[in-house]
Amino acid sequence: MEAAVDFSMWALFARATLTVKLVMVVLVIASFWSWSVIIQKIISYRAARREAAQFDRAFWSGEPLDKLFDEIGAEPSGRSARIFAAGMMEWRRSHRQDGGLIANATSRIDRSMDVAVAKEAEEMQKGLPILATVGSTAPFVGLFGTVWGIMNAFIEIAEQQNTNLAVVAPGIAEALLATGLGLLAAIPAVIFYNKLSADNDRIVAGYEAFADEFGTILSRQLDS
Repeated sequence: MEAAVDFSMWALFARATLTVKLVMVVLVIASFWSWSVIIQKIISYRAARREAAQFDRAFWSGEPLDKLFDEIGAEPSGRSARIFAAGMMEWRRSHRQDGGLIANATSRIDRSMDVAVAKEAEEMQKGLPILATVGSTAPFVGLFGTVWGIMNAFIEIAEQQNTNLAVVAPGIAEALLATGLGLLAAIPAVIFYNKLSADNDRIVAGYEAFADEFGTILSRQLDS
């Protein structure tokens, strides 16, 4: 009586051809990589929202802006604070020694904050392309492994001249495992890419709204 074939995940991997094994390893690495990005971005976005809320409370507390800027310094750690610092530094540079203002101060202040917002947006965007890449390519990489594995299974059938399902099943199961791993890597990457992209857009929109409000405040002071 023939011994039962082991269909555990490890056994399927061990019996697979070298090409299919490489595909499986790549997919597992891609899955771990995408999950590390997902966890890092979730933590980063939560911290950004918390920092923005804390800075908003300080900004709208009624404390003089010059005093707030002196407290946080020219290079604060928070993203909202860095946008505020960029505007304040340009505001102070716009004053001449006699107390007057250099021409076109408002446009320079707005541009300095726009640059600061763009830098923060670029920093927050890092990692998201990895999720997009994994989500779009992992199923096809897994499909390649499946096609290669099934091809080798049929070659083995032809060599043994035996079409018994017991002969075919192990090779097909090994091949289908590659597709399963591809979907396992791709599905979370796609779901979290969409969620994190939406979170990123909302946070950046908040930075842009703050920059516009702050620019309006400084513009009023310049006009007065």
